[in-house]
Amino acid sequence: MGKSFEIEGRLKVVNDIQTFNSGFTKREFVVEVEDGNYPQMIKFECVKEKTSLTDGMQIDDPVKVTFDIRGNEYKERFYVNLNAWKLESLGGGSAPNKNPEYGDEDAPPGLGDPPPMSSPEEDDDIPF
Repeated sequence: MGKSFEIEGRLKVVNDIQTFNSGFTKREFVVEVEDGNYPQMIKFECVKEKTSLTDGMQIDDPVKVTFDIRGNEYKERFYVNLNAWKLESLGGGSAPNKNPEYGDEDAPPGLGDPPPMSSPEEDDDIPF
């Protein structure tokens, strides 16, 4: 099991749940983190039953995200995902999260998970 990380910020974007032909589901969300003059927009993903982490959350809510860093290689390209497994509201409570400390059955997926889906147009949309 890899190391877990935590970060605090404000919830800025919550995307719809994506379901793939294999039955795999994921939801992406963005947290804005203060970093001097230039706030950072950090994209996280949650998978399978963890897609409900954002339920009850509102845009601009202060939150704390607990996540793992996952990376894999697919067709000689490398991908890194910030896999959220716990999301807490810092405004006086926490989002519904049944197992904040997961056991083996709730562990974030490993490096063998499907790579992110992208089209050739998306590949040129990198801002740096």
